[in-house]
Amino acid sequence: MAETNDLLAPLNEKLEALKKRHENISVEIGELSREIEQLKNFYEGQWPEKENFSTANIPANLAEVMIENQDEEAISATSEPETAVYPTDYFSSAAAGGPKVKSDLEKFIGENLINKVGIAITIIGVAIGTKYSIDHNLISPLTRILLGYLVGSGLLGTGIWLKKNYHNYSAVLVSGAMAILYFVTYFAFIQYHLIPQWFAFLLMVAFTAYAVLTAINYNRQVIAHIGMVGAYAVPFLLGDKSGSVVILFSYIAIINLGILFISVKKYWKPIYYSSFLLSWLVYLSWYSQKYQSGENFGQALIFLAIFFVIFYTVFLIFKLLKNGQFNAGDVILLLANSFLFYGLGDSILKSNESGKHLLGLFTLFNALIHFGVCFVIHSRRVADKNLFYLIAGLVLVFVTIAIPVQLDGNWVTLLWAGEAALLFWIGRRRHIPFYEIIGYILIILAFISIIQDWSTVYNGYTPGKPETRILPIFNVNFLTSVLVIASFGFINFWNHDQKYPRVILSDDGLKVFIPVIIPATLIIVIYYSFYIEIATYWNQLYADSMKVVENLKQASPGSPGNADILKFKSVWLINYSLLMSSLISFWNIKKLRSSNLGIVALVLSIVVIAIFLILGLTDLSQLRESYISHSLSDYYHHSGFNIGIRYISYAFIGFSLYSLRIYSKQDFTQEISRGLKMGFDSLLHITLLWIASSELISWMDLMRFTQSSKLGLTILWGIYSLILIVLGIWKKKKYMRIGAISLFGLTLYKLIFIDLIELDTIARTIVFLSLGVLLLVISFLYNKYKHLISD
Repeated sequence: MAETNDLLAPLNEKLEALKKRHENISVEIGELSREIEQLKNFYEGQWPEKENFSTANIPANLAEVMIENQDEEAISATSEPETAVYPTDYFSSAAAGGPKVKSDLEKFIGENLINKVGIAITIIGVAIGTKYSIDHNLISPLTRILLGYLVGSGLLGTGIWLKKNYHNYSAVLVSGAMAILYFVTYFAFIQYHLIPQWFAFLLMVAFTAYAVLTAINYNRQVIAHIGMVGAYAVPFLLGDKSGSVVILFSYIAIINLGILFISVKKYWKPIYYSSFLLSWLVYLSWYSQKYQSGENFGQALIFLAIFFVIFYTVFLIFKLLKNGQFNAGDVILLLANSFLFYGLGDSILKSNESGKHLLGLFTLFNALIHFGVCFVIHSRRVADKNLFYLIAGLVLVFVTIAIPVQLDGNWVTLLWAGEAALLFWIGRRRHIPFYEIIGYILIILAFISIIQDWSTVYNGYTPGKPETRILPIFNVNFLTSVLVIASFGFINFWNHDQKYPRVILSDDGLKVFIPVIIPATLIIVIYYSFYIEIATYWNQLYADSMKVVENLKQASPGSPGNADILKFKSVWLINYSLLMSSLISFWNIKKLRSSNLGIVALVLSIVVIAIFLILGLTDLSQLRESYISHSLSDYYHHSGFNIGIRYISYAFIGFSLYSLRIYSKQDFTQEISRGLKMGFDSLLHITLLWIASSELISWMDLMRFTQSSKLGLTILWGIYSLILIVLGIWKKKKYMRIGAISLFGLTLYKLIFIDLIELDTIARTIVFLSLGVLLLVISFLYNKYKHLISD
């Protein structure tokens, strides 16, 4: 028994401990449930009974929740005391069966929304009544103005009288009164001319100053919105029948200066955004409808500059003095202000004969303004670095725009290319994405510009005018191309520097696109810079040859020139293309080792080789025929170079094939094409056979052998088939043996269905004997080395 008690004792102790823990958990669950219920009651407007109410039962964060749900204006330091969270009359009203409490929506509508709608309706009513009285001549102009001032003064006095006990309501009345006083003053001067100009502006300055002080005193943006921003509607509602631009924009400028003052005192961005939008709308509306270049040129520029400076200053105050955060909205606003100023200024200058010559200076003036701001920010270090980069970017943008505006021709291309290299280098070295992005944009602009230069400059030669002739290589246009190549080469170097990776482009597609497009742009510029020089040289020679024919024949302009020159041009351009594709391949093999560029180089080489085989050899054949026939020999001399050019071209094609052979052995190319070596062998033998066939035809034509394409080609193809069989067995390449058999089959088809029709008996005998012997040799080789083939 004692042993049993010893065993049960610890178990009973554990049981009692678990019971106590269960009781404690039950108590905590109950307390948590009560707190949740209280929160539900709070949000649903069901307050606890008075006798059960205890602040101890309110969750610790409930007061914060209550404060966050109050109207923003109701908790101002200058406003009247708000109703307590648990009002003293709540319990008595609940006992009487009345409503328990005003909901938040009811509070917002009753205390905030209704008075604002009311004052707006009042202002509209005054405007409608005034317009009706004007249209029907019910009262005299002086009486109308006096009544307007009386209504505005009455609202202003009522608002001031109610300020102590009804702060928010008073603010709405005062703001409405200020709007009415603006309207009435504008009417008095513009519509009825009851007051002189100087007095009208004094009144408006006084109203603006009072509205500013009142908005600061009440600490309410609503006064500034209704009292000042509402005044922008006056020109739209009434129209400026005086026709005075100075009066209209001086009026707007006074309002904007008031906003500038408020911005110094308060950090009220909504009123700034509203004034920005409305001011530029007023200006754009006037400019699109009423601007006259002869009358308003100077006035338009002056007030354009005033608006730009005001809003730029306010923006800088927000960012520099108020330490405002720099966000996307600020970028949009700053760019909008800058480009509205530049775009409108550019349009105004273009509308004036004298202003057209100032476009470049105006563009540089824009760059100078932003440079000054940028210098202040950098020297005092008073703003976010992103703001500095944005404004510095604006400097570069306007400098870039100024280049084509003020300059023409090669200077535009050179400056854009140099600027692209500089910005790209800064963006990479300093890890500034904005500069790198602008660098990409300028690369595109410089690329487009140099293409435009090529298309215009190199097509201006006129025979008989030596000043229009372009000396190959040694000309300013080629120098421009070289400097652009240097700029793009510099960009390409930094693009491949692993120490300074890209600071933009998180998208995978762009990560592939940018590394390809930069070297591709460089390659295109290098290639076409020399291409256009070669083409221009031969084009000028052909133009001269046309002039010779015209002079000798005394024919009309447009007589055909020496066709050989165009053939030489085509051959040399193909030779040059073969050389460039080979050099690109070696550059990639030795320096870059890029798989992407490797694919491009391979495709380019194959395409150029195909062009040589199809077009190049055709042009070479035509040069040979021209040399043999001596066409137009009375006018042109056909030299032996018509034949010799073939072997120069063969050297270029050999160099291109050699570069492809080197490519096929590179480690980094194996991943892009496992069948690269087989493809190279196929291309090599197709090229050799094609060239050998052309060369055979060429020499037989020179020796006046008339059946070269029949007899000679058939035997040549048969011999080459045998050579391929031998190589296929020796190198153990099945695809080569299959290719040889296919070629031999094509040769037999040619013999039976083409050659036999036209060949004489001797020629047929020679061909059949030759092919028969070749077939026997091939069969013997297959039998002798069948163990190698089967292995």
